[in-house]
Amino acid sequence: MKLVILDRDGVINVDSSQFIKSPAEWKPIPGSLEAIARLNQAGYRVVVATNQSGVGRGLFDMDTLNAIHEKMHRATNLAGGRIDAVFYCPHAQAAGCDCRKPKPGLFKRISECYNVNLTGVPAIGDSLRDLTAAHETGCRPMLVLTGKGEKTQRECELPPGTTVYADLAAAVDELLREKRA
Repeated sequence: MKLVILDRDGVINVDSSQFIKSPAEWKPIPGSLEAIARLNQAGYRVVVATNQSGVGRGLFDMDTLNAIHEKMHRATNLAGGRIDAVFYCPHAQAAGCDCRKPKPGLFKRISECYNVNLTGVPAIGDSLRDLTAAHETGCRPMLVLTGKGEKTQRECELPPGTTVYADLAAAVDELLREKRA
């Protein structure tokens, strides 16, 4: 199975330091939904792994999170793409759970649900925690410079093997170029 793991905020949609707290605040990054569609057309399954501590902090509830994800699914479908599943951590950092990135819990759940070894699976994110979780589970960490990506590149030591792209569309261009080669 060909699989790609994406972070949500800052990769698929515009990020906010105040959190995305409603469907109205969820806005796709230009080209991101079309990039997902191109992955699907090339035979990839696309899943999202996202920290959503706004739930644990009481900034929004599960119904709102589900509505945000429903908007994301609809918008992706309208662009000709499909997100197969969304794996999320609703806990605040203080909870100490294993599912909050940079811990590998979400990635392990993806591996178990799809019965797939994650070695070499592309994992695209905009923060060090995305890349760390990817690296720890054997995924191929890919940084996009949208969202927190520029700050991450500038201020963090990236995990070994991390490659850097302007945005999700550019990362997908590279994956599809490699597939054809």
